[in-house]
Amino acid sequence: MSDVQPKVLLIDDDKVILRAFTEILKRAGFEVVPISDPLDGVAIAKDGSIDVVVTDITMPNLSGIEVLRQFKAAQPDLEVIVITGNATVETASEAVRLGAFDYLTKPLERVEDLAMRVSRAAERRVLKRRTVELEKALDGVRVFEGMIGQSAPMQAVFKLVETVAPTTATVLIRGETGTGKELVARALHYRGPRKNKPFVAVNCSALTETLLESELFGHVKGAFTGAVGMKRGLFEAADGGTLFLDEIGDISAATQVKLLRVLQEGEVRKVGSNDVVKVDTRVIAATHVDLEKAKAEGEFREDLYYRLNVITLTLPSLRDRPTDIPLVAQHFVDHYAKKMGKKVNSISSAAMELLLSNAWTGNVRELQHAIERAVILAQGETIDPAGLPEQILNGKRGAPSDVGQLDLLHLPFARAKELTVRAFERHYISKMLEKTSGNISAAALASGMDRSNFRRAMKECGLRE
Repeated sequence: MSDVQPKVLLIDDDKVILRAFTEILKRAGFEVVPISDPLDGVAIAKDGSIDVVVTDITMPNLSGIEVLRQFKAAQPDLEVIVITGNATVETASEAVRLGAFDYLTKPLERVEDLAMRVSRAAERRVLKRRTVELEKALDGVRVFEGMIGQSAPMQAVFKLVETVAPTTATVLIRGETGTGKELVARALHYRGPRKNKPFVAVNCSALTETLLESELFGHVKGAFTGAVGMKRGLFEAADGGTLFLDEIGDISAATQVKLLRVLQEGEVRKVGSNDVVKVDTRVIAATHVDLEKAKAEGEFREDLYYRLNVITLTLPSLRDRPTDIPLVAQHFVDHYAKKMGKKVNSISSAAMELLLSNAWTGNVRELQHAIERAVILAQGETIDPAGLPEQILNGKRGAPSDVGQLDLLHLPFARAKELTVRAFERHYISKMLEKTSGNISAAALASGMDRSNFRRAMKECGLRE
């Protein structure tokens, strides 16, 4: 949770119980508003500052069930815990049906139970608010064919796409694997005057030299073994539209020559033919290769480089725009929850900390696969650390020896401190478990913690028992 103390409205007509519960919750770090009259409690909760309500069931003037009913009618997202000394199955069922977060009986079996349940309810309240905020943010985010981002680097990309899309200029998209280069290419096409014409994409590194030439330029019957008929190439297939050449830095010297001719003359010659075919195809190329270096080393033609490099659009890596991670992650949660028919709608604070501290060498594609997996494994409405891939749970950036390497300068002090503390906690607890060969009781004792608190800390850090 954040540094702000969750605010708890505590309602009980028994003033002894009220004082005792108030003290328990204050010691646990909550701001408590104790009220003995339920009518006053209903009035106070209307200001929207309350995070969790804990109310007795049996009270004069207004029953706890009626309090619950009124709270849920006015604020459906408010978390309410009902508590009573006269528990029945019918009462519990009624409370749950009306939307109670949890149900406790007096006397409490353990004092810690109250604070633990309130903590969970407050966490859920925070998650609901965060989800609403993210959804509002997503509504205001510019989306280009599935790309999402409010960060300055992505806003610059979106602005350049808008500027270049209406033209016929050749564009070179640069960026690491998984940053969404094909999405940018599609955005350039579908936001331009050629949007009703074909968009054709080919991964140049996935084909051999002979196959790539045949795919790009076509071939005539008998041009090579297996050429049993004439084939139209992708330049012809994309005539009037756009051809996206992904991983252009991997094409051979011979293919480079032929590609240069198409860009210069606007015509293609099929493999095995002397005839030329005129084409009007916009070319968008992409690469993760350092073309300047390849050009200097003679591996990439200088004239082709300048033909392709009319407009350069560089995509930032995901680690270079960390403020976009929550937005992109929530987008994928919503997408896969809908696709799979699951009611997953949020990401826990512990899971989000792991997402924010991950290196994301695979960029958005890696995040997408991580969230897809987490949605599949989610048991409730919230994604927790247990659903994330092992490499994220055991990421190198989680240990305190790496804390100094965390990219924190883009964050406010409080957020940076929170991430650093999380990293320390995970390292400390994992090392303590390692020291005690996984014995939780021994690790808790050695660390001076109560066993239940140690287990809760393990869960928050994404460590499994």
